[in-house]
This record gives sequence, C-alpha cells and structure tokens, in this order.
Amino acid sequence: MGQWQPIATIAADVQAGRVTARSIVEQSLKTIAKRSDYNAVIATLEERALSRADTIDALVGSGASAGRLAGVPFIAKDNFLVFGAETTAASNILKGFAAPYQATAIERLEAEGAICVAKANLDAFAHGSSTENSDFMTTKNPRDMTRVPGGSSGGSAAAVVLEMAPFALGTDTGGSIRLPASYCGAVGYKPTYGLVSRSGVVAMASSTDVIGPLAASVADCALVIDVMAGRDSLDGTSIENDPLGYADVTPALTGKKVGVIKEYMAEGVTAPILGIINQAINAMADAGAEIIELSLPSLPTALAVYYILCPAEVSSNLGRYDGQRFGYSFQEADTLETSYKQSRSRGFGKEAKRRIMIGTYVLSSGYYDAYYKKAQTVRTKLINEFNAALQEADFLVGPTAPDVAFKIGENIDDPLKMYLTDILTVAANLVGVPSISIPAGAVDGLPVGLQIMAAQRADRELLSFANGVEELLA
Repeated sequence: MGQWQPIATIAADVQAGRVTARSIVEQSLKTIAKRSDYNAVIATLEERALSRADTIDALVGSGASAGRLAGVPFIAKDNFLVFGAETTAASNILKGFAAPYQATAIERLEAEGAICVAKANLDAFAHGSSTENSDFMTTKNPRDMTRVPGGSSGGSAAAVVLEMAPFALGTDTGGSIRLPASYCGAVGYKPTYGLVSRSGVVAMASSTDVIGPLAASVADCALVIDVMAGRDSLDGTSIENDPLGYADVTPALTGKKVGVIKEYMAEGVTAPILGIINQAINAMADAGAEIIELSLPSLPTALAVYYILCPAEVSSNLGRYDGQRFGYSFQEADTLETSYKQSRSRGFGKEAKRRIMIGTYVLSSGYYDAYYKKAQTVRTKLINEFNAALQEADFLVGPTAPDVAFKIGENIDDPLKMYLTDILTVAANLVGVPSISIPAGAVDGLPVGLQIMAAQRADRELLSFANGVEELLA
C-alpha cells in the first residue's frame, strides 16, 4: 500500500490547499476503474462524489474548515444506505432500491468532509465468509486472484488493499470485517457493540451486527471510529463514546497483561498460522508485555451458538422483503400469495434461503427451547467467561482465521466447511467486545491476521495497544 498518505495527512493537505479534494477523488475513481477486474466494487458514485469534492474545495478556498476528513475518499459496503447509487446488499431482491435517507455512519463521515466514492461488493445480505454469495459477482483476493477475499466485507477489504480508497466501511456480524482483513492483509476493526450506530444499515442479525472500518493502519481505523462513534437517537442500541475519543492511539505495550487464548491456539489452526501468531506474541513479550495463557471452556461451542442465534435473527429481519413495499416484486402474480412466494423465491439467493429455513426452524414452537433458548443460555455463559478472562488480562490474543484465504469455489458447495472459517471470530460478536485484526505476517505470500480483543467499551485502550503491536510487526 503506497498510493495513499495517512488519512489525517490527506485531510490536512486538502485543508491547507496543497491538493484539491477533486484531484484526490479523481485519483480514487481512476484506481477503481483500473482495477475493476477484482470485482471489489458494485457501483461508483462519481457524479455525487465530484460534486462534494468541489464543495469542499470551495469551503477551503473561502478559508472555512472542511472537517477532520476533508476530501478523504472512502468506499461503503453496499448494505449502507448512501445517496448517489442503489443500495442492494448484493441481493437481487433489492436491485433498483434507492436509499430514501443515509446511514448515520455515512452522515457523520460526510459532516467531517469525507467523500463516499463507491459501494463495495459483499455476500448478499452479509451472509457468507468469502464474498462468493453475492448475487452479482465474486470478489477476488488482491494478493491472489484465484482466492477469496473473505467475507462478508470482502469487497471493502479488497478495495483498501487495492488502494481504491484510503478506507472502507464494513459490517461485522460474526467476523465479517476481521476475516477479510486477515485474508487480504488490511487492518479491520470491530468496535464494541453499539459504539457505531446501525441506523441506515441493512440488518443481518441485530444483536451481533457492528459497523467498523477497514484501512491500511490502526491509526486510520482509529480516526474513522472517532468520527463515527457515539449515541444516535435513531438507534436505541447505540452507546456513548469515550469522552477522550479514539484518535489518539499512542502505542502502549509495557506492563500490559496479554492473555493468549488456549482454545484459539489448538487443533484446527494450521501450524504455519500458529507459528506466525507465536512470533507476534514473543514480540509483545520482548516489548514489555506480560504474557499469560487463559482458557475459555465454552469457546468451542461459540460457532454452534452463533449459527443458531444468527439465522433466527436473519429469518426475522428478512421477513420485510416480501415484494410489496420495496425491492424486487414479481409483477406477473395474480394473487397476493403468489406474489409473496415468487418475489421471495426469485429474489433471495441460496444462502439467504438456507438461513431463513434454519432460523424459522430453531424459532418454531417445537424447537425453541431445545435450540434457541439453550443457545442464549450458552451465550450468557460465554459472556461471563470473557468478563472473567478480561479481569485477569488487559487484552486477549489469537489468530483471526485458522488458515489463509482458500481458493474460489473450494468451499462453495459445503456450507458447514464455509461456516467453520468464522470459528475464531464469532465469539467477540456474541459477547459484544471490541476486536481488531492486524497483519502479522504471511504464509506463501498470503496474509495472516492477528486478532486482539479487549473488554466492552475499552476501544481506546485496544486501539492504542494494537497500534503498538502494529509497529512491532511492521
């Protein structure tokens, strides 16, 4: 990554008049067009982006402040409501849908001068770990075009590594920011649940959905979080941000207690991945961190819990797509029932249908207690175990993924194998803690991510620690 300066530097250069916002946006759009064969982007917002750039240049010319992100282009995953292009969530059922309002995260970024230039590809409705479930195209890994970029925010991760924009937005329901960050070699941050408003973002599983950035550095992610974070009256689950903010990420490693998660360093994670993660842990120890081993006994159940609770919420959230109010509607239907059936059967892809069926099953009267209720009980147990572990340690570490990016098509016909790629990331979503993936090394040229977690609302501390680790591993 060499095309872009740090985000703060870009904004400072625009504000000082050393470069124009228009020239930066044109540079971003040119790169998007040049690297279109990676299928990272569904649509560009060229007309609106250039208009906003001209507005920012005019503000700078008048001597006014254009914001902390003045002229910085970014790409939003296509499940964010954004003006200037359709919002499809990469699903045929939403093809043609124009956003009636913008997501709060987009509004806050634009208020500080950032410019959305494109919408990134994703697994349709964020259902997937490879971006192969998009109804439109499969995104290719920027390090190896024969491999997946991870998912569901694969388009966002690939766009950042391909230098289409300095940062991109993703959503993380069970690892969908961190997994593609690991596979592509970017930094991906999942904040504490509720720190960034979900208003205006197409819902997947509402109790685990989180909004976060992907960028080239921890500092860039921290600045973006600082702009987006905070309570929003449009999202009842949103929380107050830290009064000290998140942009100041002075490295802090000495004296920090780091818990190595025993269950994350066990069978199922490949030997080369474990080798790289152990090297990173040793580097932390050499830098003054105290390393301890911790066990979370219920962690092996996290994936099963997630794939009960997540489809249950998916089945509920997708109920609104019925062909009657917005999105695709089967026009040849002669009855309301036919309209419902045909609109949904033609509009939804295979994975969406699979999750609707699983979710409906576990919520049904005969199975609610056996599956859904039991999964919620185990989720509470996981929360308690994480709370206990994070009283012993300041941070928890382990690999982000059990292996490097797999080949396109390798797992597409095996849903269970695909789900297993999330085995190291889902727990952070179930318990609501912040988690970050940073590049730790490579295996045969393919990136490997180190995952670091902290206690709820300790985002500032996590970002500072991760910045220090990033410097160690650079």
